[in-house]
Amino acid sequence: MEMTEAIIRAASAIGAGLAVIAGIGPGVGQGIAAGYGASAVGRNPGARGEVMSTMLLGQAVAETTGLYGLAVAMILLFANPLI
Repeated sequence: MEMTEAIIRAASAIGAGLAVIAGIGPGVGQGIAAGYGASAVGRNPGARGEVMSTMLLGQAVAETTGLYGLAVAMILLFANPLI
């Protein structure tokens, strides 16, 4: 393995690690959404279905950011397009 390829592999590993950090944002956002959803259901139990469906839709949209980060990390680690 030549030096250039080693540098590319090292930079790809660092980039993959940084891409996985993108999972922190959706985790925090989903936790906040779940907390507010539980609070809303506690205040108005009759609106449970509407609150839950809206909360779950918002969490699904927020999760896509984390999945994109995971996809980028997998591409950099296993299908390295830079080599």
